[in-house]
Amino acid sequence: MDFGYEYKEITADMGQISFLIDGYVNFGWEVDENVAQPALETFPKRAGAMQRKKAVLRLKRDRKIINKTELTRLQRHYEACIAEIQYLENKKTSAPSILAITVGILGTAFMAGSTFAVTAQTPHIILCTVLAVPGFIGWILPYFLYKRAVRKETEKLTPLIEEKYDEIYEICEKGSKLLT
Repeated sequence: MDFGYEYKEITADMGQISFLIDGYVNFGWEVDENVAQPALETFPKRAGAMQRKKAVLRLKRDRKIINKTELTRLQRHYEACIAEIQYLENKKTSAPSILAITVGILGTAFMAGSTFAVTAQTPHIILCTVLAVPGFIGWILPYFLYKRAVRKETEKLTPLIEEKYDEIYEICEKGSKLLT
């Protein structure tokens, strides 16, 4: 009986589980069959984001694996690339969200000015109208600005993400060669 295993737990989106298993296999890890896979957890909904189900992936690896030091180095590089891809994916929507929220707040400020103008002691109907127009535009425009900005960010970041995936495949290939 051999108890010489090391264990690793990874929490990831359900859509990434297969990709992660395929990657970690190249560093000597295998899915731990002794634990039910995958354990689902629901994480709280972020503002503007869909509620995501996460899975806890449990892996094990032989402690006496050859080339362990180099495999661990490659694994850290692999994990850094995955983190960078996640950062780039999040970056696609972060700046557009800030832009849309800012325009929406400005629209709300104009609407507040419009409301104060019409409810003044002597109503200023013309000022109310002048302030209401950018207010309505500030409420309608954020959706279209967001969609356009996400499209532009996606076009800009997709080549960088693809480069990271290529780098991951090279790292996994090196790890696989060390195992054989």
